[in-house]
Formats: sequence, C-alpha cells, structure tokens
Amino acid sequence: MRFGCHISIRKGYFGAVQTAFKIGAKAFQYFPKNPRSLKIKHHDRIDAKQCAEFCKKHHIVSIAHAPYPANISVPKPELREPIIKSILNDLQIVEDCGSIGLVVHFGSYKTGEPLDGYKRMIDILNEVLAQWKGKSLLLIENTAGKGSELGTTLEELVKVRQLTDYPEKIGYCFDTCHAFASGLWSGYNWQKVMKKGRELGYFDDLKAIHLNNSMYESGSHRDRHANIPKGKIEVNQMKQFITSTPIKNLPMILETPASDQFTHQDEITYLERLIQS
Repeated sequence: MRFGCHISIRKGYFGAVQTAFKIGAKAFQYFPKNPRSLKIKHHDRIDAKQCAEFCKKHHIVSIAHAPYPANISVPKPELREPIIKSILNDLQIVEDCGSIGLVVHFGSYKTGEPLDGYKRMIDILNEVLAQWKGKSLLLIENTAGKGSELGTTLEELVKVRQLTDYPEKIGYCFDTCHAFASGLWSGYNWQKVMKKGRELGYFDDLKAIHLNNSMYESGSHRDRHANIPKGKIEVNQMKQFITSTPIKNLPMILETPASDQFTHQDEITYLERLIQS
C-alpha cells in the first residue's frame, strides 16, 4: 500500500521526493507554491523534472494541494481571474513534477445561496479546464461542512463533475477526517458509503486519499486532524477503510500532526504494521 505524508518544498520538488524516500513513504503531497497566496510562481522546471524522474525510478506517486485562497466557488468576483491563473500555474507545476493531480477544496459559497456557489464552481472549472491541456487532473476534495462549505456528500461531488464540460479532467480526493466530521462516514457505516459510491460511480474517479483521524466526533463539522491511533475514528474502523477494495491501491497521504515523539515516519510504520496485524 502507498502510505505517505505532506512534505515541504523548502528544498525544492526534488528535495521533497528525496525526503519522502528517506522516510519510507511511497507517496507524498506538496504545495506547488506558497499555500497562503495566489501569486504566480515561476518554478525551476529542471528541479521539477528531477522530481518526476526520481518518482518514476523509485515507484513513488505524488499529488499537490492548491493554495488555500483558491476557493473554486469564488465568493468575490475580483478573485475570479487570480484564482483561474493560480490554478493553471499549479497544474503546470504538478505536470512537470509528474504528479497525479492538484487537490482543490470543493469550495464555500459565503455570499448568496448554495446554488450560486455551485454555479460559480462549475463556471470556473470550465474556464480552467478549457485552457488546461496536460495529463494531470484537478482533484476535488470533500469537506467537513463547517459554515458555508459545500461538498459534504458524494452526490454533490459527482454531480458537479458531471455538469462540467470536461469531466475527464476531474478526479476526487477523499479526506477521512472531513468525511467523519461531516457525518458522511460515522466510522460504522463504511459498507453503506461504499455501496453509494459504487452506485454513483464515485470510486471510478477517486485518485487519492487524505488519511487523517479526527479530534472531534462524527457530525461535528469541525475540521481538526488527529494522528491515526489517537483520534475519534477507531483504529479497527480505519483499518477497515484502508483495506477496502476501492481504497487499498490508492495513495494515502497523512496530513496529521508530527512531533519528535511521533513523526510521520513513525506513523507510516504504524500503518504498515496495522494492515499486517
């Protein structure tokens, strides 16, 4: 199984994959640029190519995560063009690094009605993907449902993809903490979630997992990640999820707290032992 974690690009994209390799990760996630900014990055394409070549040589897969301001529901009209340009910039970096795709949050409507948020989302996805000619995908992530967030159900995710002009350029990233916090996954109903996902065709386009436990109960709508053995999702429930047919062959990326006492390398080792137990 491809367990990994989020890794800094402080030492470049090539440096990030080397770090992944050193800690025994078979997958990793990175921010293509400053996670707090939509500013365009003129990246080092040689560095990105080295990352892609190293990944291929060592059978490591990667995904990237768009900066947080890239809300594809575009709550402010003046942000529309900066968000489009930023996502296209990120997609080019992702392509050069040989990554599966770029994770974007489903979005929050903030102004107007939820339907307005969906309309703006489909509009911006169409404009971005009309210009994007690469192989890397845009990966839409489910949300915890806090405040004005959209995207807590599989039906929403599938319908938005279907309504775009370029569904073949869109995949999904499933976040376990978000699914738990939203109430989509209670910890006890994974069989039911799998049945619904298969009926909708969701799993056909699921490309990556954010493997996070939750600090709060299911249905809390509170997005606070916890380490796999330390959260409200029971370890046996997490094992059931990880080893289920739609999930077990996908890259699983930890976005959990790390410390000297329990590093991401420790957590990856823990997961490898868990699935063998």
